[in-house]
Formats: sequence, C-alpha cells, structure tokens
Amino acid sequence: MTRNNSPRVAVVDKGWPRLSETFIAQELLALQEKGQEFEIWSLRFPTDKKTHPLHDKITAKVRYLPEYLHNEPFRVLCGWLKARKLPGYKAARHAWNADFARDKSRNRIRRFGQACVMAAELPNDFTGLYAHFMHTPASVTRYTAIMRGFEWGFSAHAKDIWTSPDWEKREKLNPNTYGAAFGVTCTSYGAQHLRSLADNPKRIDLVYHGLDLTRFPPPPKRPKTNPSGPIQFLSVGRLVEKKGFDRLINALAILPADLNWQWSHIGGGSLKETLLTQAKQLGVANRISWHGACDQPTVIDALRIADIFILPIRIADDGDRDGLPNVLMEAASQKLPILSTNVSAIPEFIETGTHGLLVNDNPDELAKAITEMASDPEMRNTMAEAAYDRLTTDFGMDAGITKLTARLQSLGTIR
Repeated sequence: MTRNNSPRVAVVDKGWPRLSETFIAQELLALQEKGQEFEIWSLRFPTDKKTHPLHDKITAKVRYLPEYLHNEPFRVLCGWLKARKLPGYKAARHAWNADFARDKSRNRIRRFGQACVMAAELPNDFTGLYAHFMHTPASVTRYTAIMRGFEWGFSAHAKDIWTSPDWEKREKLNPNTYGAAFGVTCTSYGAQHLRSLADNPKRIDLVYHGLDLTRFPPPPKRPKTNPSGPIQFLSVGRLVEKKGFDRLINALAILPADLNWQWSHIGGGSLKETLLTQAKQLGVANRISWHGACDQPTVIDALRIADIFILPIRIADDGDRDGLPNVLMEAASQKLPILSTNVSAIPEFIETGTHGLLVNDNPDELAKAITEMASDPEMRNTMAEAAYDRLTTDFGMDAGITKLTARLQSLGTIR
C-alpha cells in the first residue's frame, strides 16, 4: 500500500448543498480549516432555493454525477467505456452483480452507472474516497474505489443505518468484500450496531457532530416568568414521518383550554398538506404558523424568541429514524428549553429531568410534558442552563474533527 504526501480526498454526497444536512457542511468546513484537501462529488443536484452561510464558506470544487443515467447517456457511455479498461473493473462488476442479485432495483443500476462515471473522471492525484451516508453514496463510493484501487471510508448517520439490510452493511464493513477502511457515525447507538456487524469493531469510530459555537450568537437572557401573550412553541425539522409532527398536532389538540399557546414550524417536506388538514380537523390550525424551509440566520432568530423547543422524533414504519438531531444542540446553544422523545440517540445528549424532558412516542405524554414545562418557567430555564453546559463541555467539534482528519489522511491506494 502506498501513501501520497499530500492527501486529497473525494467526498461523495447524495445531494449538495442541502439545508436539512447542515451537519455535513459544518464537518466539511471544519476539515477545510484543518487543511484537508477535498472535492465534493454529488449524486444529485440541489433542490433548495436557499443555502446555508456554511455552504458559501466551503471553497472545494463541486462535481455533479449524472442524477439519472438516461439524462446524460453520452457521458455515461464514455464513463463506462473508460471504466471497463481499469484494472479493478471486473472486481467491481462482480461486487455489483452480487449486490444486484439481492436488490434488483433501478437505484442499484444507477449506483453502478454513477460509479463508472466517477471512476473515469476522477483525477489521478486523489488518495481516497469518503462517502456521507452508508446507503447509496457508500455504494457508489465502494464500486468506484474497487475500479480505481482506492481505500475508502464513510460517515453513517441514521436512516442509512436503519433502512439498509444487514448483508449490505456487513459487506461494506469487511475488507474481504471491498469494505471501507473505516467508518464514523454520530451516535453511540449507531456505533454499537455497526461494530456488531464489522469484521473488526475498531473499524468504527464514534464522532459526534457537535456544534461549532463560534457561528452562533451568545444565548439570550431568558425571562423568569411566562410571557403575557401566548407561550411560543417552536419545532424545526422536515415534515416526514420520523419527525413525529402528527403526534405533536394530536398533543396540541388536547392541551388544557386555558393554556394560551402558539406553535411555529420551520421546515419543508412531503407531509405538509396532510398535517395542515390534520390541524384544521382538530381545530388548532389558527394557532400554528408554517414557515417552510428557512436559512440558518432565520432559524437562529426563531430559537432566540421561542419559549419551548419541541422535537417529537419517532421510529417510522420502515425503520427510519433520526440519530442525534443537530437541531437539539442548536436549541441548547440558545438556552431554549427542550422537549423531545426517548428515541434513538437523543438520551445521549438529553438526560430527562436534567437537560430537558424526554417522553415516549405518545400524544398524551407529549401533552402532559408540554403543560408541565409551560406552567413552570423556572424548571425549564434550569434545564436549559444544564443543556447549554453539557453542549459546551461535551459536544464541541474539535476532538471529532481531529480524529476524522487522521482517518482521511490514512487513506491510500491499494496495490
């Protein structure tokens, strides 16, 4: 195995840039500031109309692979003709054949086509590949790495872990099946699962996303009493099943009649019309404001003026779930009291009764906790202070970025 003196890594992302994945931008900016050289190879074109200030600070070149193979047939053909001459093409095709036998999907075909294009177009001065997300991006990265003879690594998050079949995760974690040299993941909950599937548990590192507090203002001074007007609830997250906003709307509908409240939601998503209809049917639509996807300055402003942050995460029917949502740490950075659920890795950051309140995935429990927090500003401010202290003490970025940089710089070509 050989190592280059100036490591240059290709970062494979499913879509760049995305407002809902600012944790990736935060990581890449930190790597850039560490001096790590990289390019971004995106599997999809951006769909958000706005970008995050972090995206504007990242100077790496961005390349877009064919999002759908039929849209760029000449590029795909040229990529395949060049890729099939590479020494690792036969091995990559064999690996893909084995995968396709167990997953006969168009997505699996697209993964191999994108890998052929990437393998053909990747400059020769790269030393390794690094995928964000263990499902589609890691597959494209794996096939490309086999063709080009590179080592590769990945960062796993939540959905990609829990909706990928175990056979695929095992093979991406074993060198005998061209698996990754390393994997990082952002929760202890996820790390334990991946280590149980890996040939060597040391292949997996736990690296919390953490929060770069330098890009957040100091927290505002929180009032010691409730506002004279309605108490302001805030949620930030995509309108998808795993975020649990249907449960929250049910909970809001059964709050005590004498509780004066307003709920603001930030984020887009496929369930918006369904949730609007639900709120109208339950008679709470006039107390809800839907703001859609917003940039980070707008989110921070909302965090500073709200009274309680609510994130009712749950496990979706297909197994999809969040890991440790960064937005919880963002709320803590502004000393905004947190109410969430006892799901996935959230208890790794929030100890219920100390840093916030965690309840089960149940509207009745949510309603009870909302009422409790709304009626006791002293309690919620005490928990918010504790969450802020935990954030600043245990969830900074530096240690994790140092570990990840070392992993990336260890990547090399396989001879």
